[in-house]
This record gives sequence, C-alpha cells and structure tokens, in this order.
Amino acid sequence: MDFNRRHFLKFGAQAAMACLCPAPAIATIDCFLSPKRKLCFYNTHTDEHLDVCYYIEGKYIPMALKNINYTLRDHRTDEIKSIDINLLNTLYSIRKKLNISEPFHIVSGYRSPETNEYLYKNRKGVAKNSLHMDGKAIDFRLPDISLPQLRRTAMALKVGGVGYYPCSNFIHIDVGPIRYWQYSG
Repeated sequence: MDFNRRHFLKFGAQAAMACLCPAPAIATIDCFLSPKRKLCFYNTHTDEHLDVCYYIEGKYIPMALKNINYTLRDHRTDEIKSIDINLLNTLYSIRKKLNISEPFHIVSGYRSPETNEYLYKNRKGVAKNSLHMDGKAIDFRLPDISLPQLRRTAMALKVGGVGYYPCSNFIHIDVGPIRYWQYSG
C-alpha cells in the first residue's frame, strides 16, 4: 500500500479516535486499510445485478460510483442521485464483518421527494424527511444472513441509524445520527 503523508495523518487521527470511541473507529480503520472495496447489489424491483469495485488504492472510481447510483436509483421515477460514500463504506464494513460475497438485496436506495411523499402518505413506517432523499439511506436484506444478525452487525458499527423491519424482511441503515428503532407494522 502506498502511504503518503496524507494517508499517514488520516490513519493516525483514526487510530487516536479508536481510543476514544473504539467500535466505529475500528470499522473505519478496517475500511481505510482495504486497498480495494467491492460491493454487490441485486435490486429487487428492477431485477438488476451489479458487482463493482468502487475504491482502489485510495481512490474512488467515478464510473463505479455512477453505476452504483444508477442501480440504487428511484425505481418508480428512474431519478438518479449520488449515493453517499459513507453509506457505501458502511455497507462495505458490513460485508467484511459478515465475511460475505453475496449481493445486498436492495429494497430501497435513493428516493425522489415525490416518491417519498407518496410512501409517507400511503404506507406506515416511512419518515417524512427520509435520508433516502439525500442518498444517505438504504433498505436491504441478505438472504443467507438472518435479519437479527444483520441488525446486530449494523448496530455494532455505530455509524448511523439502524431500523429493523422484520414484517417487511429488511433492515434500514443510514449515515445520519446514531439511533435504533424497530417497526412491526
């Protein structure tokens, strides 16, 4: 790995944070030390598959990010928005912690404001100001991993919000404030 001054300082700052707040910092350091980051997606609404390396040797790959944004678009309107890098890195950390290679089955990635408003008015458990509209949230499942295990893994990262939707068979993660909830509707 090519460690330049910036990488060294960033690693040092993250190591210092690990002493103050170990769980999220360790997940961040583990993600930072990976020379390559790969994610696999299956969009349950469009039947699209994506297997992509989005980060190599300290650089995010623009075409890979573009492909991720497209795969995680609002399937109702086909509107595309950039997915937050921190959200992708959180998914990557989940993948590493669970030691999986199977695709994340996406229930909801980006949502346009119109789609979110519709869902908010017609379904329970949808936030009026959802982070999905900012590309900072995703709802997913992993068929070979139980929802409780997936939830525990996401919560252990202490990165953002984790919602548990057992009746709908998915969990929600976002890169907003750390909080946890369960929706049983």
